[in-house]
Amino acid sequence: MSRYKGAQFLTVSVCALGLQVNSPAIAQEAEEVKVLEVQNVSVARPDIDPGSISRVPQSVLNQIGRDHPAEVVNTLPGVNIQMNSGQEHLIALRSPVLTAGAGQGSFLIQLDGVPTRAAAFGNVNALFELPYEGASNLEVVRGPGGARHGSNAVHGVINVLSKAPENVEPFIQLSAGSLARARIDGAISGEQEDIAWSGFASLQHDDGWRDDSGLDQQKIAFKVSNKGKVWNLGAGVFGSNLHQETAGFIQGDNVYKDQDTAETNPNPEAFRDAWTARIQAKASRDVGENGELNFVPFAITQHMIFRQHFLPYKGIEKNGHDSVGLLSRYNNKGKNIDWTLGIDAQWASGYLKEIQPEPFGFFPSDTRFPVGIHYDYEVDTLTFAGFAEARVQATENLLILAGVRAETHRYEYATNTPAGINGRFQVPSDRDDNFDLLTPKFGLVWTGVDDTEIYANFSRGERAPQASDLYRLQSLQNVAEADVESNDSVEIGIRGRLAGYVNYDVAAYSMQKSDFFFRDANRLNVADGKTDHNGIEIALASANNLGFVWSGQVSYGDHTYEFDRAVNNVSEVISNGNQIDTSPEWLADLGAGYIWNTGAVRWDLEYVGEYFTNAANSRTYPGHTIHQIRLDQQISDNVKGFVVIRNVFDERYADRADFAFGNDRYFPGEPANLMLGLRFGY
Repeated sequence: MSRYKGAQFLTVSVCALGLQVNSPAIAQEAEEVKVLEVQNVSVARPDIDPGSISRVPQSVLNQIGRDHPAEVVNTLPGVNIQMNSGQEHLIALRSPVLTAGAGQGSFLIQLDGVPTRAAAFGNVNALFELPYEGASNLEVVRGPGGARHGSNAVHGVINVLSKAPENVEPFIQLSAGSLARARIDGAISGEQEDIAWSGFASLQHDDGWRDDSGLDQQKIAFKVSNKGKVWNLGAGVFGSNLHQETAGFIQGDNVYKDQDTAETNPNPEAFRDAWTARIQAKASRDVGENGELNFVPFAITQHMIFRQHFLPYKGIEKNGHDSVGLLSRYNNKGKNIDWTLGIDAQWASGYLKEIQPEPFGFFPSDTRFPVGIHYDYEVDTLTFAGFAEARVQATENLLILAGVRAETHRYEYATNTPAGINGRFQVPSDRDDNFDLLTPKFGLVWTGVDDTEIYANFSRGERAPQASDLYRLQSLQNVAEADVESNDSVEIGIRGRLAGYVNYDVAAYSMQKSDFFFRDANRLNVADGKTDHNGIEIALASANNLGFVWSGQVSYGDHTYEFDRAVNNVSEVISNGNQIDTSPEWLADLGAGYIWNTGAVRWDLEYVGEYFTNAANSRTYPGHTIHQIRLDQQISDNVKGFVVIRNVFDERYADRADFAFGNDRYFPGEPANLMLGLRFGY
């Protein structure tokens, strides 16, 4: 793969500093917020952390005209969310874009510091369940999580922080676009004596710019809080519902460049219906002079049914799980030492059923994908974890953090269909499995120069296998091949402010992952893989008193296989040193704008570099550059209007490109389009 194009792009972009505007209010925020500041998360995250943490502020999350979580998260360094059809997506975070069990279990997704799913029942489309549109902050931990995070924080953590009820300002926002996409968002709030409450709702309708690809999605959130004399109490109820007619891959070399073909849907039968509901509470109180006790109980229910249009036999999958859990923390803040002890527990009961409704192929003798039930199983899981973390102010300028987490997972699996081999599928007999995790973290932060932090960090991320890794087997696979996956990371970085107005954050990392379990281009399972991940990430932002603002990020990542896969009886050869498929070396999100008293205008550029689409490194996607323009204008004291033009130059590109079952496949990117809207504040 040629590196010249990406290297040339990096040089031009850094020298030109044509960077993204993060907020209509960034001219003011740049004077108040430093890059090194970290929003509090979970139940007691300190302000300074020896690791790479990015945050998207409320002003960007609530920014008008963002209809997909990728439009928000892709503004951060090291992140590459690929949009597929509708609200579907795949995540990369200091990693390749990962699919199947690897995509489900390699990223810990949280809402207010609480996992959105039980560890064994992840979702590659996890972000569409989150009410990010009305959040106060979105935080991304780049690289393995710390002692507080637990299983699935292998490559990073994405945490959406909902607004405290007392901070919610009522509003109604209406928007509609040229691609027959419309949405309504709104919030209400109130206070009575010591009790504050708030509600948020988001309703989205999209006819779909491709054939038979419309969707309707609804999200709700309701929160209440009470500040008592002894206990501070809070609770939240969150729900989401998605009904989507899904457009499948178009196939053929570079076929995404033909707009007529891009608008077609080879899989009009494909769909996805998904809903989730959760309730979580928090109780906290002071203990003595320096202590604080926190309890966070929660409950989750999730169900989904969809057509697997990306597989040859196009089976229908039904899955879901119910879960309850408790996070508990004791924090003690001393003069030079802060320490935390925590105990977490979670029970979950999940299921998966796969049905093939129609015959596959033209000949009755083709029995690889038999009609009927392929899998029908239930899994109960029980997780316990304990952790300890200490922060020591060793000297005036040197902070030391050390922590460790121990975690155990128990799985009880039962099949509702006969065990054995059925065509290409294997159904295991009833069984129990146990997995133990140990994840240490150690880091240093030096703050000897004003507005500057230099840090070094070692952390390990681990994940217990997904239930589908263990029990959704191929006919040639051994039972329980998947094991605990580990990712050891070392990083160094510097962050702060230059000349009083340029915020910067630079980080370099090296990670080694072992026991990597994934599926190849023909959906055959690969166990015991080893991969290396090395990269550097640069983020900059600035504003001046004249109203000009710029910001952006550039990331380089080198992600490689570190093992050989035998040639015989495999569908795809992997050689030691090959680039991992769907891992662009270069990513960038850049922009610039101007702010005046009643409005703002901004230009944005998103760059995705060239990448291989298969593990054998024989097929490539050339990458793309997409432009966007946004205009905000205050019409009156309580009314704001906006205009967004996406894909300004009508670029022909692919949101996702891959190679599977002998074909180049693409989710084409949407054409140039216009979005208009109004926001009413009260």
